[in-house]
Amino acid sequence: MSLIVDIEKDFGSFSLKVNIEQENGVLGFLGESGCGKSMTLKCIAGIVKPDKGKIILNGRVLFDSEKKINLPPQERKVGYLFQNYALFPHMTIKENIEIGLQNLSKSEKDKITKQYLKKMKLEGFESRYPHQLSGGQKQRIAFARALACNPDILILDEPFSALDYHLKSNMENELIEIIKEFSGHIVYVTHDISECYRICDDIVVFSKGLGINKRSKDELFKHPMSMTEAVITGCKNISEIEVIDDNKVFAKDWCIECTLSQKLIDNAKYVGIRAHHMRIIENNLQFSRENLFELSVVKVFESSFTYIIYVQNLANKNSKVMQLEINKNGSPLKIGDKVLVKFDQGCLFDFC
Repeated sequence: MSLIVDIEKDFGSFSLKVNIEQENGVLGFLGESGCGKSMTLKCIAGIVKPDKGKIILNGRVLFDSEKKINLPPQERKVGYLFQNYALFPHMTIKENIEIGLQNLSKSEKDKITKQYLKKMKLEGFESRYPHQLSGGQKQRIAFARALACNPDILILDEPFSALDYHLKSNMENELIEIIKEFSGHIVYVTHDISECYRICDDIVVFSKGLGINKRSKDELFKHPMSMTEAVITGCKNISEIEVIDDNKVFAKDWCIECTLSQKLIDNAKYVGIRAHHMRIIENNLQFSRENLFELSVVKVFESSFTYIIYVQNLANKNSKVMQLEINKNGSPLKIGDKVLVKFDQGCLFDFC
C-alpha cells in the first residue's frame, strides 16, 4: 500500500505545496487554521484540482497533470469525514449512509446500512433525520457514511472539533477501534497536538501552504527541526543561541549556558525545552550543576491539575521568562520566590 501526494496549487492568498509518500499507518496533518491541511484533503478527494503534480493511491493514479488524469470524486474510493459532518438535512439517516453506495441493489444497500448502524450502535435510527440526532450521533452517522463505501483511503478533517470534551474523548476511543479494523490508508487533520500524537503514527507539519517533511511522531516531538515544528508541537521555551562548542550553547534570550546531550546540528540557531522537562529542585546535592539554574518566580497560574510557573534569570535584566509546569503535590510558589530549576539534559533540542 502506498499514498503519493506531490502537488502544487496557487490560491492567490497562498500557495499550496505538498510532497508526501506514506506506506502505512495513520498520517497526520498538523498546523494552524488556513495553512493548507484541509485543502490537501480536498485535492486527494478530487473536490479541488491541483495546478500540477500527481496523486497516486496504491498504484492507481487519481491525478496527474502531465498525463491529464483527474478522476472524479466518486471514482477515487475515498471516505471523507467532514469537520461539520456534512449530513444532508432533508435525507433520513439511511439515505445519508447510502448516498455513497452506487450501482448496488436495494438489498445490498440495506445490508450495508444495517451493518454500519449496528457498528455505530445506532440501530433503529434509519428513519430519523439529522436534526433529531445529538452531536455524537451525527458524528457516528458521518463515520458510517465514510466507511460504508468500502474506501481505499479514509480522510478525517478535524472530526472532533464540534464536540464537547467528554464526548470528544469517547468518540476518539471509538475512532481508535475503527482504525484498528480499517485496512486502508488514513489521513487525519487536526490542530490539536495531543490528539495528533495519540492517533497518528507519522505527522506532516503545515506552514503557510507548505507541507514540511513527514516525520514519525516520536521524532517530531523529541527533536523539532524548525521554528514551525517547535511552536506547533507546543514548545513554550525557545531561545536564540551562541554556539560555545559541539554540545554547549549560550541561550541569549534566557542569559544562561546550556549543555545538550547530543552534538549540535549544523547551523543551529535556536535551543528549546518543553515546560514539563524543567524541574524545580529542592535538594541540589544529588544533582550536578550542569543545567541547574537559580531563577526567580515572576508569575504563577493555576490550572486543573498543575501550576504554570514563569521564571526568569533576574541576574540579567535582558533575560526573558521561561515557562515550566509542575503538579500540585507541593506547596504553591509565589512571585518573588527563588527556585533551583533543572533542565533535563536529554530533552534540550537545537534547531535551525
